[in-house]
Amino acid sequence: MLSSVTIVIALLLSCAQGAPQQSDNVLPAEAFSPLVAQKVLATAQQIQSPPRYPQWTDRNAGTWQYFSPDTWTTGFFPATLYALNDRKTLCKTKDATLANTNWLGLAQTWSAAEIPLEVKTGVGHDVGFLSFPFAEELELNKNNQTAIDAVNKFATALAARYSPIVGCTRSWDAADPTDFQVIIDNMMNLEVLFVSYEYTKNETLREIAISHANKTMVNHLRPDGSSFHVVDYNSTTGKVFRQRTSQGFADNSTWSRGQAWGIYGFANMYKRTQIFDYLKTARHMADYFLDNMPTNGIVPWDFNAPVASRPADSSAAMIAATGLLLLAQQELKSAPPNLSNYYHWLNGASSLINKMTELAWRPSWQSLLANGTVNNPAQNNLTGIVYGDYYFIRAANEMVRMGAVSC
Repeated sequence: MLSSVTIVIALLLSCAQGAPQQSDNVLPAEAFSPLVAQKVLATAQQIQSPPRYPQWTDRNAGTWQYFSPDTWTTGFFPATLYALNDRKTLCKTKDATLANTNWLGLAQTWSAAEIPLEVKTGVGHDVGFLSFPFAEELELNKNNQTAIDAVNKFATALAARYSPIVGCTRSWDAADPTDFQVIIDNMMNLEVLFVSYEYTKNETLREIAISHANKTMVNHLRPDGSSFHVVDYNSTTGKVFRQRTSQGFADNSTWSRGQAWGIYGFANMYKRTQIFDYLKTARHMADYFLDNMPTNGIVPWDFNAPVASRPADSSAAMIAATGLLLLAQQELKSAPPNLSNYYHWLNGASSLINKMTELAWRPSWQSLLANGTVNNPAQNNLTGIVYGDYYFIRAANEMVRMGAVSC
């Protein structure tokens, strides 16, 4: 993560080289509304026994629907609490709820029910998502043994799903064991391998992440920068036999949340490895996302679905915005720093946040945002989504950290 001092130095160097200076980034007032902390705190205080976690809301009143800890989204609410702990530090504010709440204590409490999942979980490859709050804890305390154990065990579980024949970690478990399914979402799970590598120095973890990303570049991306949701490999030969969708409109269409996972995932791979192909891939996917936005600026569930049956997805917008900000930060690490691209991605993120907030901000709902699409083929849409709220907070935090906006 770049410090504001590092960013300023890079910007000054780029300006001296004649790079353009432009930024349109202004976030909506809702991004830092007192309601953000108030709503999240209200949910955090509703600890259930046995533990259950919010995942999405109903369509009408915006009431959270709760699920068992053994669900792929479980890590997002504790990670949201860590994000507000981060905001408390970033924003010297008069917001009493934000300033006076022990977000770190709440985050640790909400993370605790995940610990049994280190040994037995049904989420498969999504152990990476489960690891998010523990990785956040290690950002604050690198010696927290509970968090170290968690990321190491989750990384071990993910590595066990790796096939050297295919060169990827398996996503879903198909009924036919020769059908080795890999989804674009899995780019997000690779981060746990790097976090664990920092502690174990196990090179195999890093090599698995690089192999998976390399295969994804080849087989999930189309020439125009769009992506397939699912690639099916033959587990005995490693050959691709199908490229398709599961949650998008059609096999040849582009599911927006998958595209957003890819932007973030490849930007993060560049951050972790400095392999230039990952930066190029993140740029290519980001260009597709921004170039194919509807004129109203609202991110659709699938870029190629018919307009009449194409609900918005506020969660895809917030994931993409956070990915664009991570990509912008990586542009300052290139030699020389690419200030033009930096502003392009920064402005793109700002636009996504503004347009989707205008559409989806719901003061009366328990979630921060509405208009999320969980799974449109299953008719699960027009809801609040826990990961949409998480990335909404994260994106605003990152823009403060980058010096692009103030709280």
